[in-house]
Amino acid sequence: MNRRAGLGLVTSLFAILVVPALWADGETSPARDPKQPVDEAYTAKIQKYTTAPYFTSPLVNYLPASKNVPTPEAVLGDVAGAPGIRPYAEDVYKYMRLLEKASPRVRVFSIGTTEEGREMIAVAVSSADNLKNLEENRTRLAKLADPRTIKLDDAEADKLVAQAVPIYYITGTIHSPETGAPTALMELAYRLAVDESPYIREIRDGMITLITPAVEVDGRDRMVDLYKWHLAHPKDFYPPLIYWGKYVAHDNNRDAMGVTLKLTENVLNTYICWKAQVLHDLHESVPYLYDNTVGDGPYNAWVDPILADEWQMIGARNVADMTKLGMPGVFTHGDFDTWSPGYLMFIAAMHNGISRLYETFGNGGADTQERTLDPEDYARTWYRQNPPLPKTLWSQRDNNNYEQTGLLTSLHFFNENKRLFLKNFYLKSKRSVLKPSAEGPAAYVLPADDPRLSLQAELLRVLRKQAVEISRAKSAFTVSLPVKKEPKPKKKDTKDAAEKEAAPAPTTREFPAGSYIIRMDQPYARIADALLDHQYWSPDDPQKTPYDDTGWTFGELFGVQVSRVTDLKVLDVSMERVTEIHAPGGVKGEGAIFAINNNAEPVLATLRYKMKDAGMEAAEEPFESGGKKFNRGTFVIRNANRSELDHAAADLGLQVVALAAAPSVKTHPVRAARVAFVHTWLSTQTEGWWRLALDNLGIPFDYMSTQAIAKIDDLRTKYDVILFPPVGFASSPAAIINGIPMAWGNPLPWKNTPETPNLVGKNDSTDDMRPGLGWDGLAKLQAFVQKGGVLLTATDTSRFATETGFTTGVSTTSSQKLKIVGSVLGARLVDGASPIAYGYDEKVSVYCDNGPIFSLSSIAGARGRRRLGPESHSRPTGRGSVSDPDFTVGRSGVEAPEEPSWEAWEPPPVTDEQRRNGYRVIPPANRPRVIFRYADSKELLISGLVEGGDEIAQHPAVVDVPSGNGHVVLFSINPVYRGETHGTYSLVLNTILNFDSLNAGRALADK
Repeated sequence: MNRRAGLGLVTSLFAILVVPALWADGETSPARDPKQPVDEAYTAKIQKYTTAPYFTSPLVNYLPASKNVPTPEAVLGDVAGAPGIRPYAEDVYKYMRLLEKASPRVRVFSIGTTEEGREMIAVAVSSADNLKNLEENRTRLAKLADPRTIKLDDAEADKLVAQAVPIYYITGTIHSPETGAPTALMELAYRLAVDESPYIREIRDGMITLITPAVEVDGRDRMVDLYKWHLAHPKDFYPPLIYWGKYVAHDNNRDAMGVTLKLTENVLNTYICWKAQVLHDLHESVPYLYDNTVGDGPYNAWVDPILADEWQMIGARNVADMTKLGMPGVFTHGDFDTWSPGYLMFIAAMHNGISRLYETFGNGGADTQERTLDPEDYARTWYRQNPPLPKTLWSQRDNNNYEQTGLLTSLHFFNENKRLFLKNFYLKSKRSVLKPSAEGPAAYVLPADDPRLSLQAELLRVLRKQAVEISRAKSAFTVSLPVKKEPKPKKKDTKDAAEKEAAPAPTTREFPAGSYIIRMDQPYARIADALLDHQYWSPDDPQKTPYDDTGWTFGELFGVQVSRVTDLKVLDVSMERVTEIHAPGGVKGEGAIFAINNNAEPVLATLRYKMKDAGMEAAEEPFESGGKKFNRGTFVIRNANRSELDHAAADLGLQVVALAAAPSVKTHPVRAARVAFVHTWLSTQTEGWWRLALDNLGIPFDYMSTQAIAKIDDLRTKYDVILFPPVGFASSPAAIINGIPMAWGNPLPWKNTPETPNLVGKNDSTDDMRPGLGWDGLAKLQAFVQKGGVLLTATDTSRFATETGFTTGVSTTSSQKLKIVGSVLGARLVDGASPIAYGYDEKVSVYCDNGPIFSLSSIAGARGRRRLGPESHSRPTGRGSVSDPDFTVGRSGVEAPEEPSWEAWEPPPVTDEQRRNGYRVIPPANRPRVIFRYADSKELLISGLVEGGDEIAQHPAVVDVPSGNGHVVLFSINPVYRGETHGTYSLVLNTILNFDSLNAGRALADK
């Protein structure tokens, strides 16, 4: 068979998919322009690599030819989606810039760099006229985005809607193992620039398609490295992608609230700058295309109902169009709830646009493979009437076909209805501006007299990144605060009924001059409201498997005061807009001794490491000097250069007071500890947030794996503190010790080689990822603690510590009914004299995700008693009453000793019987010291979901366990998480700075 004849046969086979009759009169059918030549060689390969005719569509089963514009083959060496080809980000960019050079319909913009310095780009594809008039169009869209500029005039908005060209922003490969999007977007850009079919031309002329082909660029290049390694070693297992970006892996798509990663900031800035209407993020985990724009409930409480309608409208049409094209496995309902605003796509939802997300079916690499689905994936359901096939041969090209077809049908539908969507864009912005007089609130206020001004500034900087307008009061003001509704009693008390039923009087609060005001009459009020308000996920909600966190109230997690104000008078306060946020700092007063009040501000640790040579001590008791009160833990600084201290404090936002004389209270040194930071080769997902926080604070550390720990003979001579943050995945104690099974398979290297030049980056390397800590490493880690080192653990590594002999008197138990899904909980201070607690108040808000339940015992080897609710003290059945004791017939009455009692966070008291030959009784100085506990059950939930909270209520949350000459500090909470928990960072930093004085203020038990 000659080549041309073969192409004709294949083309005929795929051409049967074109059924213009399926499209209604007046609708443009998805079909190529017969007058435009086809690139026959490229088209033949598309059809060769597509494994079945129903895995493509008439939109993508050919490629139009161009004399001037290169196809992706110019860079790839084959067509997009070809087996065995996985381009680096640099190759994708090279092609996009070739397009720009060859066509006036394409422009490429650099939008920033990653943490490792790699470029991110955005590619605009539209008609030449549209691209010439970008700034003029941006001006129109900016007026729709901020209706205040046109005085909320609907008629003027309609004129702008009629003139403006909408922008549809597509992002790919934020999740690095989901590898298909870059090649699909290369070819999509070519089609949009070259194809002259009416269907494509309408898209090109009517809107601007903006494309970021690779969001996680660092991870993309590492994933290509691994695929090249796989091709060079086809019979071997290949290493998993243990690092994506410099810091985090899968969680990079949970950063749209805190905006801590460069990739999030770059995409957010691009979306805001371009005034885009849609942000459409491409993922790969579900066969064959799940448009989870619709997903499942509950929807985020702060999205405009107009957006929910748009989700339904676009999602349903997307499914309908692709179903008519004969493509199986396309659906839009599923188990993804749209509650959390942390996803990248939610940048649009929280900024008056439309958030969208595809999950298509990727193979992880570019191999063509036979895939067998689970029954639940191919079952026909009410929302998936044309499900995927149970078993099929699947290629990268199939995936690219689905991605491009879905995008093109969405783009076309959006263009057909662009006036509706542009008007909705304006209406959502207008409704945000009108928020104070509608659903409220009127504003959020952050008081100028907050003791944690540096943390306040951190929170405000997050809001500034989100393009939220921030104002500052020029003078003091008073507002009415909403009345808190108390729950009604179950039984009505008739006494004073009239008084009880009367509405409680509203309260007022005065805020000082300089307080920050987040007005809600602004276009991006929605994101501020979502971050600062409280969340509640009902345990009775039909959705029983929340997809991600259920609570995130930023004021609580940052440890700063935030008041939700519904009083509209707050908008009349004299105020001025601020663009730069910086907490006041510097040295005031006269004297050679300096004091910095400790309010649990993380930048205190930054100062300690910045000024290593200065003598710094911590006051072990509160004191007063010069009419000022100072907390326990206050930094007392001697022998410091005042000018240097003033400059550092001003930079960090720390207020330093010069004292005439040193305080008389006891102090101990605050040291710049030598820190080792340990990770496993099982997962680096959760610990990456800890590294990011320490790097941002300027806290130096040596980063090493559990394998490296095992190779260091004497850890204590090198380090004072070892941080072992949560592992996250496959984190059992056995897995941490044993690592990945080595009884079979081949070594899994993670190192730079000619085949894999990008793997290591700025992280760690190993010849083989499989070995874990090992028993020898475990012994060395234990010896480190015995010799005076401090081991700090959290969540699953705390379980590791308690179950492998690091601690005595602490046990962890698994919950039976507890369900806490990424929520903000209340914690209570138990031992404020502990240096770990320096600067904290009696009540602290913490992040918890079903953390381990700690129970204490004063008997070595015994498990602590876990409380499931209030302790029962009922007496046995007998004569008398509850308080009137029973008797024994024929015997004189004997008064029983008083039954000991204890709280859930305490160990049971040691009894006289246990002290008899009490070799297992832990001496008081060696017993666990509870620093914080979880709040009582009724006060446990602050934001999110708590079900069965009695299991963990009142139990220890932070515990300091002496061990030999050192300490093991256990966290049931996660104090450093997603850049959202700044308020609990100092629990970790206090431990580091006071590593050799953790026994300060300790009160020992009598027995």
